[in-house]
Amino acid sequence: MPEGDTIFRTARSLSRALAGQPLTGFRSVFPTLTRFHDQTPLTGQLITSVDARGKWLLMHFSGGLTLATHMLMSGSWHIYRHGQPWQKPRSHMRIILENANYLAVGFKVPVAQMHTAQSLARDARIPPPALDVLSADFDAPTTVRRILARANEAIGDVLLDQQVLAGVGNVFKSEICFITGIHPFAPIAALAPEQIHSVVAAAHRLVAANVLEDSGDLIVTYRGQQRRTTHASDPSQSLWIYGRHGEPCRRCGEPVRRRLQGPDARVTFWCPRCQAMPNGLDVDG
Repeated sequence: MPEGDTIFRTARSLSRALAGQPLTGFRSVFPTLTRFHDQTPLTGQLITSVDARGKWLLMHFSGGLTLATHMLMSGSWHIYRHGQPWQKPRSHMRIILENANYLAVGFKVPVAQMHTAQSLARDARIPPPALDVLSADFDAPTTVRRILARANEAIGDVLLDQQVLAGVGNVFKSEICFITGIHPFAPIAALAPEQIHSVVAAAHRLVAANVLEDSGDLIVTYRGQQRRTTHASDPSQSLWIYGRHGEPCRRCGEPVRRRLQGPDARVTFWCPRCQAMPNGLDVDG
């Protein structure tokens, strides 16, 4: 599933390609979107901005409406110049937004809906900016309080709750816990408030570091960017812990462990030496 950094970069690229220009075409395989466009045409309207809310992508139209999409596990947005070959099969197309210069194509987008400002504010699934770790309005102290209120839940599970901290996904979850020296299965009640502050600060720092500008094409979105949490120049050493089951910890050499976690059985990685469980607690590894 794309994490907050991927959605943020996608929103930035879509904004560069689409914002401020009138739409000349709109197509979708979603009947609700097609019916909505038939009744309230989007062609001729401007896309005023595109922004990310955690793992949601929001396209705001000059008529006051917003197209909200969620990628889940398989969706993606690509941007092409007219006549440029697509990088995915046309059968995977779900939405096309077109202007004089570009096509924005949503491939295998599983969730797409139109919102008014009022319905967007009411939709509990779409986090407000204060919850988004990449938003200028991100409220870190309130986020710390929300995490502390989940006393009986494991920190690894809470980090993935988009209504607590939006934008952190499975890779960052393991990396944040490693960097802060916290066992991902440790219950919130066993952690000090200072540790939660360090977790929130690390989440903001790591995710933000992965949306910095690069020297590549500032429009095309389908070129992947390797996620990085270390300072190593070797691409094979870009992450501290994620995906390294059985390999030596980059800090202490202890073999990295892996275990499924939470109701969605998301895989979690940790170092049993660098991330010891709090006293009196244990977890099968």
